[in-house]
Amino acid sequence: MAGLIERYSDRLPFGPDDPIISLEEGSTPLIYACELSERLGAQVWLKVEGANPTGSFKDRGMTCAVSGAVRDGSTAVVCASTGNTAASAAAYAARARLTCAVIVPDGKIARGKLAQAVIHGARVIGLRGNFDEALRLVRELSANHPIALVNSVNPLRIEGQKTAAFELIEELGPDRPLDALSIPVGNAGNITAYWKGFTESADQLERLPRMLGFQAAGAAPLVLGHPVEHPETLASAIRIGDPARGDEALSAVAESGGAINSVTDEQILEAYRFLASHDGVFCEPSSAASVAGLIVHGVPEGVERIVCVLTGHGLKDPETAIEVGDGIIACEPELAAVEAAVWG
Repeated sequence: MAGLIERYSDRLPFGPDDPIISLEEGSTPLIYACELSERLGAQVWLKVEGANPTGSFKDRGMTCAVSGAVRDGSTAVVCASTGNTAASAAAYAARARLTCAVIVPDGKIARGKLAQAVIHGARVIGLRGNFDEALRLVRELSANHPIALVNSVNPLRIEGQKTAAFELIEELGPDRPLDALSIPVGNAGNITAYWKGFTESADQLERLPRMLGFQAAGAAPLVLGHPVEHPETLASAIRIGDPARGDEALSAVAESGGAINSVTDEQILEAYRFLASHDGVFCEPSSAASVAGLIVHGVPEGVERIVCVLTGHGLKDPETAIEVGDGIIACEPELAAVEAAVWG
């Protein structure tokens, strides 16, 4: 299987002689969600981005960002991260044999993501502050030193991430035009990228889908209309108070006739459990915001076919799964005890 740059070489800013750093990302599953569809009264598919090499959608943009860094002669990359960007940057930097530094909010990163960054050999810096402060600092760092910034402020990240929209168009085909896309919104790079991909493919579509973005209630600057100084939510991947691509996200929503709304942590967890126990798909809590938003706010009128983007794999945050799951039943090593445990 080819990676994204090779698959979409005619639509990405790379030439035939450019270096390509790839882990064969993309081509992720699009799963029809039977139970969720019945609950919502619409046809709902799940774009399972947790099937990317490091377990999140970030790999789509990172193959482009790190390939660009190598092409430009960089020997090091840096990012601020709530977890998934750090994991992806560390993996692709290792593949490219580049030095990698990641700055994460100390104590505010899921351990699955932290483990990835560490094992790939990144220099992991725990900042006594939040993501927004970390992003400000890495932007200053890259402006003053020869180190490539690979956050979504890097335009190559958006270029790579837009390929998910290309895949949706290919997978659904002309007989199942997409009416809406539901997506979690944190730093707002992903919703921006999907809209870019759709608009670049407008000649293949009957109509452009509505963009429906959902933020966690404790970190919902685009819903509130102002930055959130101290964002708080268990959905750590979208715990961002001042999105770098916020204006572009709002433009995408306005141009598409969509909306951005918020959901509470409790609503996110309910959707997270529903997906796992009814449709068999295990995503990280932040991903479930795309589903929670539809459950809480409803499917917009006129929308029949919708894709929910699940941005990361559930194993990114195993602690939450264990905490909110049904737990483990203790059992003696005897048949009668096992029978009682199995049948309740």
